[in-house]
Amino acid sequence: MDTQQLIIDTAEKIFADHCDKALWDATEQGAFPTELWQQIVDNGFHQLGAANSGTETRDLFAFLKVCGRFAVPLPMAEILLANQWLGTHAPAEGFASIGAQAADGLVQVAWGRKATTVLGIASDSYEVSVHNAATVSGEGTNLAGEARDTLVVDAVEQQIQLTDAPYAQLALARVNLMAGCLQAVLDLGLQFAAERSQFGRSISKFQAIQHALAVVAAEVAASQRAADAGVDAMGSDRFEQEVAAAKARVGEAVGIVAEQVHQVHGAMGYTYEHRLHHFTRRLWAWRDEWGNEFYWQAKLGQHLAGLGADKVWGYIATPS
Repeated sequence: MDTQQLIIDTAEKIFADHCDKALWDATEQGAFPTELWQQIVDNGFHQLGAANSGTETRDLFAFLKVCGRFAVPLPMAEILLANQWLGTHAPAEGFASIGAQAADGLVQVAWGRKATTVLGIASDSYEVSVHNAATVSGEGTNLAGEARDTLVVDAVEQQIQLTDAPYAQLALARVNLMAGCLQAVLDLGLQFAAERSQFGRSISKFQAIQHALAVVAAEVAASQRAADAGVDAMGSDRFEQEVAAAKARVGEAVGIVAEQVHQVHGAMGYTYEHRLHHFTRRLWAWRDEWGNEFYWQAKLGQHLAGLGADKVWGYIATPS
């Protein structure tokens, strides 16, 4: 068994034991999932992709797909990327998180209220600012109820220069989270269709339901491939363009998949008591974080337009 498959199998077992509706509901009320976080630390998952960890960056993103599939209520994308960027300066206790730089501090910091170190990035920069002291000026949440805070930070402790744009790396992290979450939504739709009976037979026998789930399966498959393409392009000169295409494509899939699977579930899927919304609300939230599909479509369009008409097809047809 290779390292990546071992990571995936172990993560699946841990998340299957810990990630349930009770935990999702509790974190939406502001409770930090301490027990789950300790399991992640004990198994070394918080160091995936970091130097001297024995793992690669692609292992980090494969793990994020699993996190998305189980709707893990922790900011694993921010934690893993922050630890990778910080290297030996990563916090020994607690965790580091990441937010977007704003005029008065950092915004949209995932679980900023609990972070011991915070990193700030800008959409047009390859630099990351490191802050070891920060004050929470506003606690907030995204559509899924995940903690997203505004912080006032002290002076910059360190500046890190990256070879791949940090904003694009976070967008790619969201792509992989969404790819995993989309798979979970498909699985929920298939399970419900097989178990639910109407007019004396399983609704999975109805052609309309079969068609809806076939559409969903196609969107999920496309999203998985888009996520993999973005990861494969890391370190290349077309990384940001591959991320742009992936974030736009997966964002489009989110709208289709969530609509179709909610319709398959009928009224049941719209209740708070059902678990479906914990996945679809995350999809809707992650779709907009670190650039929605319109943002990335514009970035990709600008790049292609800058190539000139004679070079566009060659660029699209040539693998990275």
